[in-house]
Amino acid sequence: MYLFRRPAATAALATAVLLTVGSCGGAASSEPGDSGVEGDLSGTVRIDGSSTVAPLSTAAAQLFQGENPGVRVTVGTSGTGGGFEKFCAGETDISDASRPIEDDEKAACQENGIKYEQLQVANDGLSVVVNKDNDFVQCLTVGQLKKIWEPGSKIDNWNQVDPKFPDEKLELFGPGTDSGTFDYFTKAINGKEGASRTDYSPSEDDNVIVQGVAGSPGGMGYFGLSYFEENKDKLKVLKIDGGDGCVAPDTQTVQNGTYKPLSRPLFIYPNAASLDKPEVEAFVEFYVGNDAEIAEKAQFVPLNQQQQAQLDKDLDRLKEQHGS
Repeated sequence: MYLFRRPAATAALATAVLLTVGSCGGAASSEPGDSGVEGDLSGTVRIDGSSTVAPLSTAAAQLFQGENPGVRVTVGTSGTGGGFEKFCAGETDISDASRPIEDDEKAACQENGIKYEQLQVANDGLSVVVNKDNDFVQCLTVGQLKKIWEPGSKIDNWNQVDPKFPDEKLELFGPGTDSGTFDYFTKAINGKEGASRTDYSPSEDDNVIVQGVAGSPGGMGYFGLSYFEENKDKLKVLKIDGGDGCVAPDTQTVQNGTYKPLSRPLFIYPNAASLDKPEVEAFVEFYVGNDAEIAEKAQFVPLNQQQQAQLDKDLDRLKEQHGS
């Protein structure tokens, strides 16, 4: 059975690899899923957006193409905001998003006649990571994280976070401003989306953040929990105290919401008009029909029973918008 692993490469290289996989068709093998398609489809499914959600869509693409080798599925990683720009301009069939669509993005879609539905396909937690050799911090409060990351913060040494911490330079790495992860973290920690100090090393490529923290003794960064799972041999994840004590991010704490405030839903936004293309309609149905397996393969937290029921309703609404 195919098990998805996020490649340790740049976003550009990752996209190139995905394009190659898409053109190779049935190179990846998988157990048959409940897709309800005949396997003789052809065409292209274009996806772009969140780098956090990309592993889910890539795993879905690999499994789907195992049954439908004539379909080419491409997955770009221009960030949630960048993905919505393309989606609302009609350039993609599906937008990956690590946050809900915002009002200005809704307006852009409406202006261009793009109808869609929000489909939650998995859960995720944001992981706050430090250098693997860091032995003095195990847990940070939300207040301490705010002190570090709030706009105008001048914290540049660990002993400024807590006098008990050593005199160690604090070097910060994080997502760029076009990332849904950036939007979510800043709102959850600093109280306002986009509110953040600017003197850190930003990147839309999570691999760059991994390399930065792993290469800095006093480094700290944040990104999706699945990406820590892929790099836990290089990094250390911190527990977060959201007011009820220190909680580590894992499947149970993310799904039940006790890992707060850094757990979140993950979405795809299919263009209703794209369902006119049989390959897109089949792929969306496959994605929803196999979401638990896809989440497991991409090392995300699957939906709970209530979320699964809501996903089925949202898919029905999408089909109604399409008129099918």
